[in-house]
Amino acid sequence: MTDQAPNDTLEPRTDRRAGPITTGRLIAVTAAASLLVGIIVGPIVSGRPAQAADTTGAPEHVVTVSGTGEVSVAPDVADVVIGVTVQKSTVTEAQSAAASSMSAVMAAIKRDGVDAKDIVTIDLSLSPVYDYSSSGSVPKLVGQQFTNTVKVTVRNLASVAAVVDDAIAAGATTVSGISFRVNDPKTVQAQARQLAMVDARAKADALTSPAGVSVKGVAQITETTSQPTPVYYSASLDAKAASVSTPIQTGTTDIVIQVTVSYLIG
Repeated sequence: MTDQAPNDTLEPRTDRRAGPITTGRLIAVTAAASLLVGIIVGPIVSGRPAQAADTTGAPEHVVTVSGTGEVSVAPDVADVVIGVTVQKSTVTEAQSAAASSMSAVMAAIKRDGVDAKDIVTIDLSLSPVYDYSSSGSVPKLVGQQFTNTVKVTVRNLASVAAVVDDAIAAGATTVSGISFRVNDPKTVQAQARQLAMVDARAKADALTSPAGVSVKGVAQITETTSQPTPVYYSASLDAKAASVSTPIQTGTTDIVIQVTVSYLIG
């Protein structure tokens, strides 16, 4: 009997390079393909190119300047702040006296041609009044002070002095301010706006010309509007003042438009 080593039978060998696709190789191939697709599609999905090329050329240059346009006009409306302040021993007495005085003031104002809708209450206040004359002792309550204040819009400027005088005669104790304005400033503002833009462009040209560049367009414009009211009258009134007619000068009102313009230059 002849001895034979195990597995001596020769089997045909299969070339591993051309062997069947195993499960592991299939997973590896699929993963590689997914990675390739991700590299290609990723930038498209994100909305950004993989490498953004600068196709805009040189960046845009700007010069920023400010311009002012001012138009002076005669005002056509006056706002007058008139108040009544009364001090009495009790709250009820102070409130009642103030109400009576303000009713008389408002009646006088209306007789001067002011419409009821142009009289607006802007302050009502009640505060205790103390006597601090005794040093080192507790202040003594001596009364109550009631204040009622209205803002009156006078649309006929010729009657402003009469409104003030008649309000004082009727019992007003304070005139805290008179200001003048233009009731509808749109037309005047348009004129001031045009002047402001002309001023801004002149400044831009003056800056760019020596630099060898010129204005090519506008990048941004911002605007600020103001209407100064330079005429004020303020006083605490007494019987002597009430006997003298109050001189009122309306002057002029300045409508001011300020613009800030960023011009494209090149």
